[in-house]
Amino acid sequence: MSVSALDTVSAAARRVARELAAVDTAAKDAALERIAEAIEARAGEILEANALDVAAAAGETAAIVDRLTLTPERVAGLAAAVRDVIALPDPVGTTVRRFELTNGMPAHKLRVPLGVILIVYEARPNVTVDAAALCLKSGNACVLRGSSLATNSNAILLDVVRGGLAAAELPADAVQALPESRAELERFVADPEAADVVIPRGGEALKKMLLERSRIPVLAAAGGNCHVYVDASADADRAVAIAVNAKVQRPGVCNAAETLLVHSDREDDLLPQLVAALEAEGVELLDGEDAWATEFLDMKMGVRVVPSLDGALEHIARYGTGHSEAIVTEDEAAAERFTREVDAAAVYVNASTRFTDGGEYGMGAEIGISTNRLHARGPVGLEDLTTTKYVVVGQGQIRE
Repeated sequence: MSVSALDTVSAAARRVARELAAVDTAAKDAALERIAEAIEARAGEILEANALDVAAAAGETAAIVDRLTLTPERVAGLAAAVRDVIALPDPVGTTVRRFELTNGMPAHKLRVPLGVILIVYEARPNVTVDAAALCLKSGNACVLRGSSLATNSNAILLDVVRGGLAAAELPADAVQALPESRAELERFVADPEAADVVIPRGGEALKKMLLERSRIPVLAAAGGNCHVYVDASADADRAVAIAVNAKVQRPGVCNAAETLLVHSDREDDLLPQLVAALEAEGVELLDGEDAWATEFLDMKMGVRVVPSLDGALEHIARYGTGHSEAIVTEDEAAAERFTREVDAAAVYVNASTRFTDGGEYGMGAEIGISTNRLHARGPVGLEDLTTTKYVVVGQGQIRE
C-alpha cells in the first residue's frame, strides 16, 4: 500500500469518525445485530477460510494454533459477543459530572468517542469482530491490522462486518484494514495524525515495537507474564485446583499463569502435589532466570520456591508484566498485603488468573487487557474507548 493509500485509509477513518459521533444508540445497535446475523449466516464461509489458516500454521506452537482456530462453537460465540455489546449501555453522551463555573454558568462533562483507533493484533481472528463491535458501539472508527497467520480468517470476518454496516446503512469504512506488512504498519504509526490511539493485542515484542516506533499514543494491551503465589497458609486442594486451572485451562492466552511461586514452608508437603498435578496435565516445569522471564503461552511453566511473601512480591515486581497475579492463602493479612502491593491490572485472592476477561467482568467483548497506568487498565471495554469533553452553556457571558 502506498503512502497515499495509507493516507486514504486515515482520511476515510477521520470522516467516518465524525459521522459516528452523531449516530444514536438505536442505529448502532441495529448495525451490530446485522453483523451478528451475518456471522451466523456465513459461518460456513468463515470456517472454510479459517481452515486454510490453520492448515498453513501447522508448524506453529499448539498455543498459537489454538488462538487461531475457529470452531462452530467459537463462531457462534463471535455472534453472541456482538449481541452482548448490544445489551451494554452506550457510554457516548452520558454525563460524568454537572457543575457550575465560578460565575454561575452551567457546565457538564460528558463522554465522547476517542475518534480513530488502530488495533494491531496477532493470530486472533476473534479480535476482528470484537474490536469492530466495541468501536462501533463507542462511536469510534477503527483500523485493523491483523497477522499474516490469520489472513483468510480476518478477510472474511472483515467482509462480514463491513457488509453488516452497509446493510444497516452505516458507512462500511467505519471498519478498515491495513496490510499485514510491518513496513506499512511502521509508516502508518509514524504519522501522529493517522489515528488517535493504537492498541496492540499480542505479546511483549509487539508492544515494545509500537512503543518504540509509534508517534500515536499507545494503549498497551499486551503480554501477560502472570503468577500464582502459593502462600504458607494456602489450602492444599485449593492451591492445586487454582494452579492447574490458571496454567492448563487455555495456556495460549495472556491471562494464563506462567510461573508458580511457592512459599518455602510448603516446599516439602504442597510443592510435590502441585508438581504432580501439573505434570499429570502435561505441563513442563522449569526454573531459572530464563523460565521466570518468559511468557510461554504454552504447556510450560516456571516454578520457584520463595522464602516469604516479600520474596514473592519481589519476584513479581522483577518479572511480572502488570497483567494478572494471584495469591492462594488463608491469611487475610497476607491477602491484603498482596492486593495492595502487587503491581498488576488484576489481582486475585484464592482464584485463577484466567478470569481477567471482558466477558467474565460483564463488559461484553474486549479489545484487550491494558497494562497501562493511564486512561485504562485491565479489560478494555466500551467506556475505556471514550474520553470526555466539557460543555458550558452561557447567555453571552464574557471573561473580564
